[in-house]
Amino acid sequence: MPRIRTTPEDFAVDEIPLYAPSGEGGHTFVRVEKRNRTTEQVADALARAARVAPGAVGYAGRKDRRAVARQWLSVPGLDPERALDLEPAGARVLEAARHPHKLRTGQLRANAFEIAVRGVDAASAAAARERLAEIARMGFANRFGEQRFGRDGDNAERGRALLEGRLRLRDRRAARFLLSALQAAAFNDVLARRPLALDRVERGDVAQVVASGGLFAVEDEAREDARAGAFEISATGPIFGWGGRDPAPGGAPAERERASLASFGIADLAPPAGQRLRGARRPLRVPLRGAVAEHGGDTLRLRFELPPGSYATVLVEALLGDVEEVNGPDDAPTASGLP
Repeated sequence: MPRIRTTPEDFAVDEIPLYAPSGEGGHTFVRVEKRNRTTEQVADALARAARVAPGAVGYAGRKDRRAVARQWLSVPGLDPERALDLEPAGARVLEAARHPHKLRTGQLRANAFEIAVRGVDAASAAAARERLAEIARMGFANRFGEQRFGRDGDNAERGRALLEGRLRLRDRRAARFLLSALQAAAFNDVLARRPLALDRVERGDVAQVVASGGLFAVEDEAREDARAGAFEISATGPIFGWGGRDPAPGGAPAERERASLASFGIADLAPPAGQRLRGARRPLRVPLRGAVAEHGGDTLRLRFELPPGSYATVLVEALLGDVEEVNGPDDAPTASGLP
């Protein structure tokens, strides 16, 4: 079976920021390279150095622990020169510059990956390259990876326990992650129920314009189906929640979404006290950019870029089928690109 994460160096991710720090302001943007460390562990170390609460440290997305990952974090009141001298355990500071505002979740352009998959023979590598060319044309399923659900796979169930009042956590960030795991599980279920190919839409879908991110309800099925085939638009699925203003699905897509929420027992639940859980829409497929696959010996080396919130491990599985994570899936919450 193909293997990933044989060493941290076999799974490298480099965050591509949405914007560069301005050079002035009360926050310092710190670019770090971490190895076998979670984003939260690095954030906590920076918070201690700046003598601020861990929640004051911002980052655009969590990055994998079992990896070599480079990303930006923001720290209030930390001098850039002092930041450059810091040596957090399992990490090193690469750059530091001032900026007026905290770095917020989702404020990144993309993630660039370099992944070495071991145990791949020549025939499997050739098939993977053919599949990669197809995915570059039509994208691949935007499901949440297994690392979203924790080492024991129970994060979504714990999230439901939070909604039902059977579980209480004082750590709001940890509670928010468990709730997001439940959102992810429901989205994956809607995706699994969909009868159409990823490059198709149907009447009642809520579609997203790829270039702008705008959402609209599909009414003229024939016209919009052609646009989906050209990758101008993509169908979306629900990130369930409350208070969103996105257009609502109709027809068969709405029926499938209602059935999914009912199967999770969350259709009539409200967010727990102290938590905001906004509804949103997530594309059902992911565009792939800059994809390269090279094979030598028994190793397939992949380079590609993915948008925020999508999973490199899901792409690897789309190319090669089941793969072994040598050290097991990451403990939550450490998945790359998570919002």
